Amino acid sequence: MRNTKIAIEVWDIWIRLFHWGLVLAVLVSFYTTKTDGAPFLFPIEVHAQAGYLMLGLLTFRWLWGALGSVYARFSTFLYPPSKTVAYSKAVIKRQTRAYASHNPLGGWMVIIMLLSLSFQAVSGLFLSDDIFFQGPLYGLFGQDVSSQLRTLHYYNSDLLLILIGLHLVALIVHRLLGEPLLVAMLSGTKHVHQQPVDARNESLNPSTLRLRAVGILFIAAGVVLWMWF
Repeated sequence: MRNTKIAIEVWDIWIRLFHWGLVLAVLVSFYTTKTDGAPFLFPIEVHAQAGYLMLGLLTFRWLWGALGSVYARFSTFLYPPSKTVAYSKAVIKRQTRAYASHNPLGGWMVIIMLLSLSFQAVSGLFLSDDIFFQGPLYGLFGQDVSSQLRTLHYYNSDLLLILIGLHLVALIVHRLLGEPLLVAMLSGTKHVHQQPVDARNESLNPSTLRLRAVGILFIAAGVVLWMWF
């Protein structure tokens, strides 16, 4: 009985597509700025296009976090400071309980990363390299603001590297503890040794969820197309 695991459908197909699409956009974005950008002829243009896709994906995630399936909603995995501190103490004592969605620390890390990625994508709209690229909102608030955003864009990219590094470390730690989160993000199913603290029985009608997803996808696609063209 001790080795029996509980299978829980956690991450819907929309969350999984968002996650891996975001991973690809972030990889392209960093590759085109941290390397020579080969084989792209104009790496800065590809960098901008990756940013547009990123902003579209993030638009979807923010809306899906409010209107999507139960474990995709921010209200499911965001906890007040008291519970987050209590969970942190439990981590130190190695007395944590299982969570279907993100645990209290992981939930806030998700929000911090989404905010950082959103700032990176939005601030890029106001930038220009003075040669090949000019963002669709460049100069909207004046050159001084664009210059300040360029500086913040640069430093936030370093913050993102730190956050991504912490995320990878967390994946490794969870894997060592017997919780393969990477597999769960591929299959959508998590396997835990005990009934999760945040287990939810509520579910929306699949047709309703599909209609919401399609509507939000149209909004996200509209954001991307407006910037791209």
